[in-house]
Amino acid sequence: MFKTRLLSGILLVAVALLTIMSGGYVLFFTLLGVSVIGMQELYKAMKVRGDGFNILEITGYLGAVIYYVAAMLNFERYGMMALLTALILLMFVYVFTYPKYQAGQVMAAFFGVVYVACMLSFIYLTRNLPDGKFIVWLIFLCSWGCDTCAYCVGMLIGKHKMAPVLSPKKSVEGAVGGVAGAALLGVAYAAAIHGPMLEYALICAIGALISMVGDLAASAIKRNQGIKDYGKLIPGHGGILDRFDSVIFTAPIIYFLAKTLLGI
Repeated sequence: MFKTRLLSGILLVAVALLTIMSGGYVLFFTLLGVSVIGMQELYKAMKVRGDGFNILEITGYLGAVIYYVAAMLNFERYGMMALLTALILLMFVYVFTYPKYQAGQVMAAFFGVVYVACMLSFIYLTRNLPDGKFIVWLIFLCSWGCDTCAYCVGMLIGKHKMAPVLSPKKSVEGAVGGVAGAALLGVAYAAAIHGPMLEYALICAIGALISMVGDLAASAIKRNQGIKDYGKLIPGHGGILDRFDSVIFTAPIIYFLAKTLLGI
């Protein structure tokens, strides 16, 4: 299992490096595809998707495509309009197929557009910022770096449970170590690319805090739905949402922190 997890992890990092370094349409269509797969995993968990495709599920994917096109054209001008369009389309399906779908399914379908497609799109939006080819890596540095540091510190000195019911293995000491480790990684990264150390450390520390919320939120959804993993796409890791649960929350935070703290 460890070997499988390691190999798939290396492949995942290689794909991330290739697509993010390429940027442009390569990153755009990769993230769109990842978002649709992640939405499918969520829709299956939330009972939006049944044995096959249905009109509500397909409308959710259509909403994601509309949002991505809007984000590519001009996020600040068209992003909110696209999300509202997705909601209206889903409500259209709800009303004119009534009583085929329950209100909870419609809400879950729209949640998928926002939680998966919209949140992940901020990787693309961050990449497109001035100096985005450097800033975008902070998303992964603080989320995956925090996860690794938190695990190591928790294993060594973790005693106090952070969320005993939801995630018994996570400790307060591990969380502190994760945030501190992410901040140090931000400083090291800034030194390597000659970036602003204080700002990068602060961005990574805040991002690390948010990444833990993302991780726990994904776990809470799985607990509520009685599933262990969202999918089996990535051997040893689970599905898209299992691997990107923290990145989903970190991406938009890094985007807005970069614009605020770096004056972009």
